[in-house]
Amino acid sequence: MDDLTAPFRPRLARVVTLALALLVLGSTVAIMLAMTVLSTGDRIGFALVGGLIVWFLWRQASVVARVDDDGLTVRNLVFTRRLEWAEIVSVRFGSGRPWVQLDLSDGDTLAVMGIQRADGDFADAEARRLAMLVARHTATPRDD
Repeated sequence: MDDLTAPFRPRLARVVTLALALLVLGSTVAIMLAMTVLSTGDRIGFALVGGLIVWFLWRQASVVARVDDDGLTVRNLVFTRRLEWAEIVSVRFGSGRPWVQLDLSDGDTLAVMGIQRADGDFADAEARRLAMLVARHTATPRDD
C-alpha cells in the first residue's frame, strides 16, 4: 500500500455483512408484503427487527481506524475512541487474535476491528503498517 495514512478497513467482513444486510432487508420487505394476514403491529415489529439487524450489520461493515498526524481514531462495532500516538505502547496481532490489539499507556487494551484475521495476508500487512506508524510517531531522540 502506497498511502501509509489510508484508513484501516476489513475486506471480507465488509463484503459479507453488506451482503447479509441486503438479504435481511429484502427478506423483511418480502415477508411483510407476502403475509397479508399480518396486522399493522406485526408489520411494525417485522420492520423494527429487520431494521435493527440491518443497522447492526452496517455497523460491522463500517468499522475503521483512521490515521492523522496527531493519532488514531478507532471506530469499532459500538464505540469510537480517539488516541494520541503517545498513548499507544504496542500493536499486537498474534495467532488466534481476531483483531489487532493495541496496548495503551494507561494499562488498557483496545481492539482495532478494522484489521481482522479473516483477511489473512492483507491483515498481517495492515498490522505491520499500523505498527510502523506507531513506531514512527512515538520515536524519541533516545528511542526509549
